Amino acid sequence: MTEKTVLNATHRALGARMVDFGGWDMPINYGSQIEEHHAVRRDAGMFDVSHMTVIDLHGPRTREFLRHLLANNVDKLKKQGKALYSCMLNERGGVIDDLIVYFFDEAHFRLVVNAGTRAKDLAWITQQAQDFAVEVKERPDFAMIAVQGPNARGKVLDLLNAMDRPRIEALGKFTAAAAQGPRGMPLFIARTGYTGEDGFEIMLPNDDAVALWQALSEAGVAPAGLGARDTLRLEAGMNLYGQDMDDDVSPWEANLGWTIALDEGRDFIGRGPLEAMKAAGVPRVMIGLVLDEKGVLRHGQRVTTANGSGEILSGSFAPTLNKAVAFARIPAGDPGEISVDIRGRELPVRQVKYPFVRDGQPCAGI
Repeated sequence: MTEKTVLNATHRALGARMVDFGGWDMPINYGSQIEEHHAVRRDAGMFDVSHMTVIDLHGPRTREFLRHLLANNVDKLKKQGKALYSCMLNERGGVIDDLIVYFFDEAHFRLVVNAGTRAKDLAWITQQAQDFAVEVKERPDFAMIAVQGPNARGKVLDLLNAMDRPRIEALGKFTAAAAQGPRGMPLFIARTGYTGEDGFEIMLPNDDAVALWQALSEAGVAPAGLGARDTLRLEAGMNLYGQDMDDDVSPWEANLGWTIALDEGRDFIGRGPLEAMKAAGVPRVMIGLVLDEKGVLRHGQRVTTANGSGEILSGSFAPTLNKAVAFARIPAGDPGEISVDIRGRELPVRQVKYPFVRDGQPCAGI
């Protein structure tokens, strides 16, 4: 049975086109996906991301548990509200999920994991937590709204309690804090996002979500669906779980080596296979591609290189660039000339470094 966020009726009232996304009834767009994309790049847009899974971890050994569970090192989290991006791996070094962890205090951390991996993530985390006597508590009472774009922070700040505004305005990136929103509603505001733009991801009680959405709309924040969210994150060079990595793909092969902390003396799950793969040489690499001709790069298309075949992972028309871009996984080594099979035609593509877009502008060489 398809689940619904607390904002479902609001989306339908706005005329959203709804789709099944990881078992949730979610808006793909409200009319023009391209316009929603540009609204986020040029001004401010908001996304209902209440389908994401919020998990609170409690117990005196929670930091020790997360040092074991995650490939990145939570010892980087020293100040209250600080956040860290990490992969959670299986014993083979494959990615169970990518997530964000927030530090409240030594006995309380918060995870935000993907919607489509909710059941397996909860089962895995609960299983691993038993040895550390950590309580795992899902928080379905929270909704989440992401407000993204060059003017996003200003529009949110204008809605906050005057006493809270200076403190939230001073938040650094990947940091979060509590504040009061319209009519005193309690907000947990994180300066994080999935679009390549600045902004906030706001967690709040389900009962307040519709009122905050309406207040943001009245402040000129455009509603945006999952379609725009996907093209924005691809332009920004951000991975999508299930498409760019999964249980059979290591962080090395997903260009997420920067999230692996091989610090001395920390035996996290999957560390041994990761070190072995690094020593032997990673067999596959993830690269960025640009198609200068007309056409669209899509997931599953075959990629031909001098070292053998690979495939397109995430691929789409990029509205900011007015051309198609993609991630691809190919055999390691100099690929030589690269082509993609699009409906039986071999079209040449260029390998580029990503992100493709930064601060609303095409990156050099794109």
